[in-house]
Amino acid sequence: MRIPLDRNISVPLYRQIEQFLREQLQSGALGPNTRLPSSRSLATGLGVSRIVVANAYAELESHGLVYSQRGSGTFVAPPLAVPPEPKGDFISAQDWPLWQQELLSHPYQPAYQELARLLDSVPHPDPISFAERITPSELWPIDDFGRALKAVFRRDGAAAVGSGDSEAGYLPLRVAVAQILNSEGIPTRPEDVLITSGSQQALNLVAREILSPYDVVLVESPTYNVALDLFRSLRVRLLGVPVDEHGMQVEKVEDALRTARPRLIFTIPTFHNPTGTCMSGYRRRQLVALADRYNVPILEDDFIGNLRYDGRAEPALKALDPGGRVIYVGTFSKVLMPGLRLGFMVAEGPIYKRMLACKYVSDLTTSHLLQRALSEYITVGRYHAHLRRVCKVYRSRYEAMLEALDRHLPAGTQWLPPKGGRYIWLQLTGGLSANELFPIAAKEGVTFCPGSFFFPGKRPQSHLRLNFAINPPDVIEEGVKRLSRALRLLRLEKGKQVGFLHKGVAGIPSNYS
Repeated sequence: MRIPLDRNISVPLYRQIEQFLREQLQSGALGPNTRLPSSRSLATGLGVSRIVVANAYAELESHGLVYSQRGSGTFVAPPLAVPPEPKGDFISAQDWPLWQQELLSHPYQPAYQELARLLDSVPHPDPISFAERITPSELWPIDDFGRALKAVFRRDGAAAVGSGDSEAGYLPLRVAVAQILNSEGIPTRPEDVLITSGSQQALNLVAREILSPYDVVLVESPTYNVALDLFRSLRVRLLGVPVDEHGMQVEKVEDALRTARPRLIFTIPTFHNPTGTCMSGYRRRQLVALADRYNVPILEDDFIGNLRYDGRAEPALKALDPGGRVIYVGTFSKVLMPGLRLGFMVAEGPIYKRMLACKYVSDLTTSHLLQRALSEYITVGRYHAHLRRVCKVYRSRYEAMLEALDRHLPAGTQWLPPKGGRYIWLQLTGGLSANELFPIAAKEGVTFCPGSFFFPGKRPQSHLRLNFAINPPDVIEEGVKRLSRALRLLRLEKGKQVGFLHKGVAGIPSNYS
């Protein structure tokens, strides 16, 4: 093969060889699967070193123009299939590859995405939000937690950023969790505690280990919207049990257990999200007994049960568990800092080992640096001091919200004062819709979570969830005033006369479900 080489120009010799062969390939002079001269013979013919030819062949191979076979030589590669040209920002459904188009036949849109878009559409320049879920940043214990991190690095050195020696979590942290739960009346051994990346991962592990597509899950109606998204993503069927002022109406559970044969019961019995209610002690015992009788596990989400402002604490379902019936899930993120992403679950028996293996193949382990820092933070007493501080702040905001609602909201609204947590569940009457109220309220400069996002089946629109924990009392006052104006504007818009209803009733109306 004759290749013209010019040793007087700055282009390297291997590049001149590569360019010549590329032109031959592209012109069709060298057809697919044509064997090229060996690097040794071509180097000899051109009077260059073998390395020069080898570099030229390697450059061609890196661009997919040739391929090599050990012991056979280098060959011209067949033409590559050329992907379609990019179509700019807009791509129609037919332009996606077939495997992507197949996904369109099984649409899945988490409700939280719809809610996020709704909250992002607020036109007011300075809105007051009663919709956010996170702890207000002024309550984050950044300095104290930073000191805990420094103490961990001083004490543990490189081990602080290692992968740890247990997939279940840092043992001193599991011991601390067990001590906290035992002090709250939940008998717990460290070996039954699994540290997770937030409570959401704990819910996910349980759901993926226990459930299969088309299984039935018994949930409260309404309930935590992201848990509903999780269950829907697994293609399970959701069966809702109504909630009243005493929590889940457990008396309706047995029929569901007998007829629908659910695979799991998911419940938030303490300071329920979104209603704020607490399940009564009688119903708690009844639910555990029914789950045992019908051989159905209970997944108890106690995401914020330690934020109590009034009344007597009821035992956790896990505290009533004779063993292996209840899987208990908790979190530190809700009280400390949302980005901490540290939660835990408590379970006994074979399910613990199954979830431990499931977690390992999911993310190997939760950050051991953060686990060690949290263990240090708890051990020196900062966690309980912070919890007392948060409870004091939230109590003042809780009282401010109840007073503002009673003072400003017009007749035709009902709510039940919760005994703790972060939420007030407001019901509109007279045919008013929270979904219709939202855009009017957004223009007035206040947002909330429409209650329709929290129902597993039919989505009633007469409820809304207000988070009183995220704003100081003066902002709560202004926010409720704005909400009141929006309600009056909606009523004018609807042209309806709503009769007087007593506000702030000491119970939930019969249609509260």
